[in-house]
Amino acid sequence: MSFTLQHTDKNTRARAGVLKTPHGDIHTPVFMPVGTQATVKTLTGEELIRCGAEIILGNSYHLYLRPGAEVINSAGGLHTFMGWGRPILTDSGGFQIFSLSVNKKIKRDGFEFQSHLDGSRHFLTPEKVVEFQTVLGSDIMMPLDECVSYPATRDYVEGSLEITHEWAKRSKKQLTANRYPLTANPLLFGIVQGGTYLDLRKRSAEEIVNIGFDGYAIGGVAVGEPEDIIHEITSYTAAFLPADKPRYLMGVGTPEDIVRAIEAGMDMFDCVVPTRNGRNGQAFTWTGELQLRNALYKTDPKPIDETCDCYACRNHSRSYIRHLFNTEELLGLRLVSLHNIRFYVTLIQQIRQAIIEDRFAGFMREFFARRLKN
Repeated sequence: MSFTLQHTDKNTRARAGVLKTPHGDIHTPVFMPVGTQATVKTLTGEELIRCGAEIILGNSYHLYLRPGAEVINSAGGLHTFMGWGRPILTDSGGFQIFSLSVNKKIKRDGFEFQSHLDGSRHFLTPEKVVEFQTVLGSDIMMPLDECVSYPATRDYVEGSLEITHEWAKRSKKQLTANRYPLTANPLLFGIVQGGTYLDLRKRSAEEIVNIGFDGYAIGGVAVGEPEDIIHEITSYTAAFLPADKPRYLMGVGTPEDIVRAIEAGMDMFDCVVPTRNGRNGQAFTWTGELQLRNALYKTDPKPIDETCDCYACRNHSRSYIRHLFNTEELLGLRLVSLHNIRFYVTLIQQIRQAIIEDRFAGFMREFFARRLKN
C-alpha cells in the first residue's frame, strides 16, 4: 500500500496521510508547485526545498514538444535533467491540448493536434503518453484524458466520458506492460471527469475506481465555471473516491479553494497561481493579497508578511520589492514568487497539523475570518 491515511478530522472530511513514492514520502494534504517545463518559474530546486516543497509537477505536453524524449532520456530522466531529487508528478497534457493547441481533433485512438510553438502536427495516444512519462521517470503519472470545456452539453460530456474511461484502461494496461529503468514502481492515478453534471461525475468516479488505480484525481474543474460550482463538484465527487487512496484536485487553486477542498476530503493540489501572480507583483498573506506595485507601498518598511519566515520577508521590505517591480528588475519576480510558494506550503502544513489535532473546522473559520478583514 503506497498511501497511509493517518487521521480524519472528527468534524469534517479533512484528512492527513502519507504517500510513499520512489523518490520520497509526501505528507498530505500537499501543495505541488507547478514546474511545467522542468522548472518552477524563477526559483531553484534548493529554494523550493527551503520553502518546504515535497513534490513538484511537470507537464508531459510541454516536455514532449520541448526538449523532447531524446534530450531528457540522454540526461538520465527528468529528476537528473532538472536537478530535483524529490518526487515529481507529471500531468498527461490533456488540459494543455485542450487549452493551447490549435486544430486539435479527438479520435478514439488519441489526440491529433498542432503544436502551439511551431505548428507541427502530432498524435498522442494513451500508450504513448505513458511511455513518455516512463522516459521522464515520473513518480506519479496521469493518464491521457479529455478536459471538457465549460459550458458543454450533456451529450458531448457523455461521449467524452466513454473515451476518457477507455483511455484510462489502456493507460493502466500500458503501465503494467512497461519497464521502468528510471523510477521503480511509478504510481498511476485515474482521472474523474463529467463536466458540471453530478450524475455523470458519479458514473465516472465509479467506473474509474472499478478499473483500479494508485490514486484518484478530479479533473475538468476550474475551466471557467463559477466558484460555487467548482466547490459543489469537488465535494460531491470526493465522496465517491476510495478512502484508502490519495485524492488529487487538478489545477485548483486559490488559498480559499484549497481550504474548501480539504474540508471535502481532497489531499493533493497544484496551481500556477502563486508563481504566476507573484511574477505580476501579487503577494499572498494571511489577511489577503497585496498588490505590491501600488503606490501604497512606496515607503512601507514592513516585510510582505511579518509572520513569514521566507528569504524575502526576512531580508526585504515592501518598499524595496515595489522598487524592483517599477524598475523591471528580475529579483522582484523571484522574491514574490518565493514568498507565495512558502505561504502556500505553510498554509498546508498548518492545515495538516490542525487535522491531526481535530481542530480543522476552527482553523477554517479563523482562516476565512482573517482573509475577510483585508
